[in-house]
Amino acid sequence: MLIAPALLDRLIEHAIADAPNECCGVVAVAGADAPLATEVYRARNTAASPLRFEVDPRELLRIIDEIELAGHELGAIYHSHTRTAPFPSQTDVNFAANWPGVEWIIVGVAELDVPEVRSYLINDGEVSEVKIETAVT
Repeated sequence: MLIAPALLDRLIEHAIADAPNECCGVVAVAGADAPLATEVYRARNTAASPLRFEVDPRELLRIIDEIELAGHELGAIYHSHTRTAPFPSQTDVNFAANWPGVEWIIVGVAELDVPEVRSYLINDGEVSEVKIETAVT
């Protein structure tokens, strides 16, 4: 996925703002061959927990409808890790089973001085890191 630095900054800002709890949201994309991030949609972590996130299914459905009405697709689900490195937990892997082909962006804010953003594809329980490429839109 290509993502503008300003959109990447919005993910980081969301993670910092919601700390010590995990943040969550989605990234919309356009284009199939080289997906380009078009928008970041914040969601509310209904778990309000530093260890996990949950999104109200109605809120997620509303966001996905908004993305599709704009002619875009769901490209990534993002959340933060506030106590650990930005690598998918077993909970993340289990949750990803419902979202094949969607990237999982994790913002690590355990070290608030230097947030780390990493992205993964999780298919059939297998985790593969994918490069986040910044692009000017």
